[in-house]
Amino acid sequence: MTIARYSLIAAAILAMTACGKQEPAATTEQASAAPAAAVDAAPAGDVIKIGHAAPLTGNIAHLGKDNENGVKMAIDEINEAGGVDIGGKKMKLEMISEDDQADPKTATTVAQRFVDQKVAGVIGHLNSGTTIPASKIYSDAGIAQISPSATAVTYTAQGFKTAFRVMANDAQQGKVLGEYAVKLGAKKVAIIDDRTAYGQGLADEFEKAAKAAGAEVVRREFTTNQETDFNAILTTIKGSKPDLIFYGGMDAQAAPLKKQAKKLGINAKVMGGDGTQTPEFIKLAGSDAEGMISSSPGMPKDKMAGGQAFLDKFKAKFGTEVQLYAPYCYDAVKVMVAAMQKAGSSDPAKYIPELAKTDYQGATGAITFDEKGDIKNGAIALYTVKGGKWETLEVVGGVAPK
Repeated sequence: MTIARYSLIAAAILAMTACGKQEPAATTEQASAAPAAAVDAAPAGDVIKIGHAAPLTGNIAHLGKDNENGVKMAIDEINEAGGVDIGGKKMKLEMISEDDQADPKTATTVAQRFVDQKVAGVIGHLNSGTTIPASKIYSDAGIAQISPSATAVTYTAQGFKTAFRVMANDAQQGKVLGEYAVKLGAKKVAIIDDRTAYGQGLADEFEKAAKAAGAEVVRREFTTNQETDFNAILTTIKGSKPDLIFYGGMDAQAAPLKKQAKKLGINAKVMGGDGTQTPEFIKLAGSDAEGMISSSPGMPKDKMAGGQAFLDKFKAKFGTEVQLYAPYCYDAVKVMVAAMQKAGSSDPAKYIPELAKTDYQGATGAITFDEKGDIKNGAIALYTVKGGKWETLEVVGGVAPK
């Protein structure tokens, strides 16, 4: 076959490829580095982009979806009511939702993507371990960030003027948990944490408060936020005969930990923070969920200022019950939009000063921020599982609903 004929065949193949518009397949590395974004398409015209970031895949995806739904509900309500009035001009909101996989490195990639897309603000991230590294990127870009769920003290202690949160932090929560453990009669406590910024941070605060209240910490152990086999750790702890075991981490690990403690014949009470106070925990732990004690920042959902109305609307819209942080996501959007309206601008440089001066009555209650961006007078509620349901034990702090 002649060279000329080879050339003709090659040209034909190229032409067919061009007609088919075949695109090169993304490499595995490219695919993992760029999680797909879920976008609520806004009508044609002027829009304000709001970013949302949470783990939408993995073992706490149920919490990430819960957060996303809270943001979506607020945005849909605002758009259906005509949009946002910015200086006499109606603007629509558009949610850009990203999966940060509960991974700090992925979270910074997501944060930079939001910056590149010129979002007006970000609701998120869910985990403290993702919120903290992402916050530096938002601060450098001058973009407002309101976390509805990251409770680590470090987040707002960095001094970023762009960082806010709408629930109490771990210093407040850990203190209440530690003191309550001693109130229950725990003289000897064992502590396990998942080594995340949230889990370890909350465990540290619990330890500090429990010791101050007179308890002895007989064991301090750690695991990872992916582990589900706690038999070795629990066997070691059993020998120390603690009255109470505290776990700093999320529901996906707390449930098997509680089940395995029961199977090993450990009679100690088991306690956790907000990451464990979910319907999913009860679902995963089954009958072994009974007696679990957990805290959660904020008033009990049915006792929040607009809590029951929110729960009813959420169930009607999404066909599911609230897991944990959705009401705070909802309020975070409303607070951000209220600041934009007061400033007459969706430019973060103009509305962030108004955001700092927030005095807003939301579904979760009264929202005002201190000089660090933390909510003032944050409540902490304590719960236990009884009869397969979370029951309120008591509420510490907070402001009575108006």
